[in-house]
Amino acid sequence: MRSRHGFSHAPNARHNVTESTEALEQKATTPEYETVEERVARGKAIRERVPRRSHGRWNAAPDRRDPIDILEDVAKTRIPELLPIRYGRMSESPFAFFRGSAAIMAADLASTPDTGLWTQVCGDAHLMNFGTYASPDRALVFDVNDFDETTIGPWEWDVKRLGASIAVAARYNEFSTTILEDAVAAATASYRQEMLACAGMTPLDIWYARVDGKLINDLKSDALEKLGRTIAKKALTRTSERAFPKLTRIVDGQRKIIDDPPLIYHESRMPGPTDAGARVVIDAYRASLREEQCTLFDRYTLLDLAIKVVGVGSVGTRCFVGLFVADGRDPLLLQMKEANESVLAPFVGASKFENQGQRVVVGQRLMQAASDIFLGWTEALSGYHYYARQLRDMKASAEVADMSPAVFIGYAQLCGLTLARAHARGGDPAAIAGYLGRSDTFDMSIVQFAQIYADQNERDYAALREAIASGRIVAATETI
Repeated sequence: MRSRHGFSHAPNARHNVTESTEALEQKATTPEYETVEERVARGKAIRERVPRRSHGRWNAAPDRRDPIDILEDVAKTRIPELLPIRYGRMSESPFAFFRGSAAIMAADLASTPDTGLWTQVCGDAHLMNFGTYASPDRALVFDVNDFDETTIGPWEWDVKRLGASIAVAARYNEFSTTILEDAVAAATASYRQEMLACAGMTPLDIWYARVDGKLINDLKSDALEKLGRTIAKKALTRTSERAFPKLTRIVDGQRKIIDDPPLIYHESRMPGPTDAGARVVIDAYRASLREEQCTLFDRYTLLDLAIKVVGVGSVGTRCFVGLFVADGRDPLLLQMKEANESVLAPFVGASKFENQGQRVVVGQRLMQAASDIFLGWTEALSGYHYYARQLRDMKASAEVADMSPAVFIGYAQLCGLTLARAHARGGDPAAIAGYLGRSDTFDMSIVQFAQIYADQNERDYAALREAIASGRIVAATETI
């Protein structure tokens, strides 16, 4: 019997009454498990039911939902005044549209082949959702860094979204079809080869494995080494200490976050730092931290809260930045971001966590090699769910639009490797590796799928532009 995580569990069998008591006692005390070789074989056997080449095929269903209807459904729970910013950002290019259309692709992926080897997935594994951040020991690591849509689901869906994002970005950068195909193939092959490596590792080795500067250097790619240095330099400037004087100022003797509407602003209905509503949110957040982290957090005092618009896909969600200070001078900026149900939930089932912020936090902790020490969740009196993390903790992403073809291919390869490690932590790397195999059959299938879906993304993008032109959608002109 296969669980939704992909691991096998033997069904309860009736014992033969002729078996000796000794034999029965041995069965009761010896745990049943599969060897690595058996798990690899089980994964390989799935190819009979779900051929690897089948992942390269996709056609829009005749009854496929209008993509604008899906975007409008997503918008129903968001702040109406911020929606024009969201649509304006999405309308800038097919790549920007792709970043904000996770719900559209989730519905499309639901009809694609599924091996049944489920794991913890990102749910929105596009190129811009990878990047650097500081680990608790202050080392700079590279990993998946967006988990708003994380849940238990098919690993293939993350690989396909990553592959499609590479194809869309390659077209945006006006790269040749050859470069596009090489980049998608490099990412998928890297995923496959790393999953094979994880299949031979112990669970602890997988858990501790990091993508850091040393690993990037070990890949012996001049393009990647240069990119790594560029991202690292950018990351070192993105700290609370650096942001503190830029985002805050003294107002009537009190440190406040500077309003910069419509991207950063205070709302009259927003609770002040000492109000009961804010206290409930902070207390619930504190309760989600480990005891030793509570001791650290208690050294800080909340001074101010403001709405801060972030990203493309997240625009319109209730996202706050909290200004905390220790000893009257040492800053801590926490981002408190609304968490709604994952866009994958209608197709894979609801999360076991009632608080969607907890769903995000648990998924992030499982998929990342190391996570922010202030990562936690909370709930407001209004019933909205949130997760919290440091606003700036050496977080940085690569500028895909500025990449040369060589750097682009190397970056795609790095993202594929990173995604494989993230999936291996929550799933069965041996079974997945067995399914993928050593040939490039699956790689070429994803190359084919990525181009087909990039075509669909362009049609959906055109539909958004048409909806804006007709007045159905209101978009704000803005440069990201």
